[in-house]
Amino acid sequence: MKTAFIFPGQGAQKVGMGLELFESSAAARTCFEQADEALGESLSELIFKGPIESLTLTANTQPAVLTVSVAALNAFAERSDHRPDFVAGHSLGEFSALVACGAMGFADAVRTTRARGLAMQEAVPAGQGAMTAVIGLQDKEVEAVCQQVSTEEVVAPANFNSPDQIVISGHKNAVERAGAALTEAGAKRVIPLPVSAPFHSALMVPAAQQLAEVLQGIDLHQPQMPVVTNVEAAPNGDSDRIADLLVRQVTAPVRWTDSVRFMIDQGVNTFIEFGPGNVLAGLIRRTERSATVISVNSPDGLDKASQALEKLK
Repeated sequence: MKTAFIFPGQGAQKVGMGLELFESSAAARTCFEQADEALGESLSELIFKGPIESLTLTANTQPAVLTVSVAALNAFAERSDHRPDFVAGHSLGEFSALVACGAMGFADAVRTTRARGLAMQEAVPAGQGAMTAVIGLQDKEVEAVCQQVSTEEVVAPANFNSPDQIVISGHKNAVERAGAALTEAGAKRVIPLPVSAPFHSALMVPAAQQLAEVLQGIDLHQPQMPVVTNVEAAPNGDSDRIADLLVRQVTAPVRWTDSVRFMIDQGVNTFIEFGPGNVLAGLIRRTERSATVISVNSPDGLDKASQALEKLK
């Protein structure tokens, strides 16, 4: 029986996330303090008190979700020395996964995700981009419709989240045209998402370029266990490839469904989700109903994860 530690991305945030961990775990509390020090501001106060309008700004959301995710992981490490067979993260969550496997220092990850969030926020003027979730169609059907409508404007799959959920991204008008065409093609639901930019699309090239510059100044280390990357849906254990994969991820689709299937094919049957919310747990259950998924974002979640891993032993 194998395990994977997984980490959520943007969209999981809410005011007050991680507060129970902060109050109950010295390791988690240290994590929040280190994030504040790394940025030279009280990110923890924004996380715990809001306002939500500031927390949902991409430049704040990314280091905030990372911090809560790593705080949950560190709180768990106070109880268990369990070493997973794989780590993986959804989009932004890949940075948390890199911290978890020792490939990137936590303070560096906080500063890098702040820079990444700011670059992504500024890459496309407000109102020009959009993202929409498509429920109930296959990958190839969505890809074909996007190709048909993206003549002079960009629209393409951005997140392959589960077998029945794909997110498309690009120019606002093109995304709307694709949404209408996908509804006609039989999509069960087409849901515009409240995001500030068209992430994981070709419109993010300026952000990818800025991230590449930032990563040149970051020390990256050999992962202590394989990282299943968003870009390839395959494990990477080579520190020399990390920066390139992170840069490509900004404009490439997140291949989460294939990543989950890869880990399951390798024998993973237990996934521990560290960070706010339980979005990844839902996506994994849609992909493989037999998988065990435990979300760790509170002391109760820590108990459940510890108990589940004890049973595996």
